[in-house]
Amino acid sequence: MQWSSYTTGERIKILRGNDIHQTHLAEMTSLALATIQAAEQDKRLSLSTLMKIADALGVDTSVILGQQAPRRMMYLPDRTMLRNLSQAVHDTAAGMLPEAIEVEDEAGLRGAIDRCWASYWQGQYTEAGSLVVPLLPQAAANLRGQAAGEQGEAWGLLADAYRIAAYVANLMGARDLAYAAIGHAQLAAERSDDELQPALVNSGRAWVYLRDARLGDALKLAEKAAVEIEPRFSRATPEQLTVYGSHINFAAVVASRMKNKELVKDYLSQSNATGARMGGEHRARGTLFGPVTADTQAVGIAVALGQTGKALDLIRGIPDASLNVLTKAARNRFAMDKALAQADAKLYDASLETLEAALINAPVWARHQALPGVIVQKVGRASTTRLRRVSALIGVRSGVDSGYAPTTTKTAL
Repeated sequence: MQWSSYTTGERIKILRGNDIHQTHLAEMTSLALATIQAAEQDKRLSLSTLMKIADALGVDTSVILGQQAPRRMMYLPDRTMLRNLSQAVHDTAAGMLPEAIEVEDEAGLRGAIDRCWASYWQGQYTEAGSLVVPLLPQAAANLRGQAAGEQGEAWGLLADAYRIAAYVANLMGARDLAYAAIGHAQLAAERSDDELQPALVNSGRAWVYLRDARLGDALKLAEKAAVEIEPRFSRATPEQLTVYGSHINFAAVVASRMKNKELVKDYLSQSNATGARMGGEHRARGTLFGPVTADTQAVGIAVALGQTGKALDLIRGIPDASLNVLTKAARNRFAMDKALAQADAKLYDASLETLEAALINAPVWARHQALPGVIVQKVGRASTTRLRRVSALIGVRSGVDSGYAPTTTKTAL
């Protein structure tokens, strides 16, 4: 059923879900319970009431009115975080900082940035975004406190904060916010004294382009970012190799989406060489790279190119134990690529087994991924017990993805 087909009252009920009762919504909005009940029964809804309910539920008024559908699989904490994150990005860029802000020193800000990335790579995207909300004004306040000519590091910290905001927004489908945040990150990066910062931001913008289906633009930026930081291997630091390897790997991903096999081959060769040079996984600047990362990413690239046999061969060559060095999000993504390869090979039971294990292991991460629905579609309309279980986990009917379909156990938005 399409979102616009519900009544306004029904949309309010769906948005509050099973976790928020009418009495709770009345408390959240400072409205009378009778007012909430009247709104949900489509009896009475003033503009003032509409705005208070929308604010409490973390959505625009247009969502409640049915003019815009809510983002799939997004719960109230997700929606609230995105609204707060949007405010923090735009207010910080406009110089509107809280009056009583507590200014962190640069070491404290760097630690906060590391915590944001740790949450992000664990697949805790709502937590990561929530941590960025206070980080942005603190980084801007730190910048204000630096003397002219000594602001290079402070600009770099602000660029990092904006970049994390862009990553969270992009992953959660808030594309306009992602574009705004990565644009502010670029302006800050250009003023920093960090030679890696502009390339990191360019790679981030390329990812926004990729999610927005701007493949040509994504490839140009990914290539530019990789070229800008290509190290001389004989004297490259682990940090430089980590950043370069992740950039060249991403360029291979974009090239695979464009079905450019020759370019993919070239980039994967460079990625494998970088991973081999490193000898193990390294974490730096909000990313992780090494030989295991290169191998697992190659699986997703083979799947994107339709090389199912090659993808399965690569999977068999990756020991399960080696995956422990990856971030949780990277392990989950590998599981999705594995399940998709198995589905393409018509190994439906194996695909559903892989998918179900990943969904149970990382339900929060899975909420923000489109690939589980794609895999269910590929498996087909077979009415099997496991297919029904997997479909319930991702909030769709078995074998069907025909529009907005709220679950009965918990509202999936």
